[in-house]
Amino acid sequence: MKAVVQVVGQAKLSVEGHTISKIGKGLVVFFCVEKDDEEEKLDFFAKKIANLRIFPDENGKTNLSVQDVGGQILFVSQFTLAADCEHGNRPSFTKSEVPERAEKMYLRCARMLEEYGAKVKLGVFGADMTIEQTNAGPFTIILTK
Repeated sequence: MKAVVQVVGQAKLSVEGHTISKIGKGLVVFFCVEKDDEEEKLDFFAKKIANLRIFPDENGKTNLSVQDVGGQILFVSQFTLAADCEHGNRPSFTKSEVPERAEKMYLRCARMLEEYGAKVKLGVFGADMTIEQTNAGPFTIILTK
């Protein structure tokens, strides 16, 4: 399981020119389920993402979570994070989970984020999405477990 977490000033996700999800200040999270990932990992990711202290406080120190700043999370499934680029020039995606199981785990993680108090907006699983975002910082974290 992997997640790329980016602090943003705003983000918009569209499919075929239609806006699906939009957030202001918050996080864009690209989330990947890999083959044989255990569902127990979902709690680690949900709790960690909801509580990461990566927003600046009044002194400029990264002491605040997305919830502390009243932000939202745009949570996007992205199987390409499982890419194996070790051999050749074409990535292999054999490490990514089958779509049916990956989608269930993606949606479950989104619900768990909400249970931890986060405000979550979703992408469209399996769709060709366009994401426009204004990165802040930039501040990007890669989570793996």
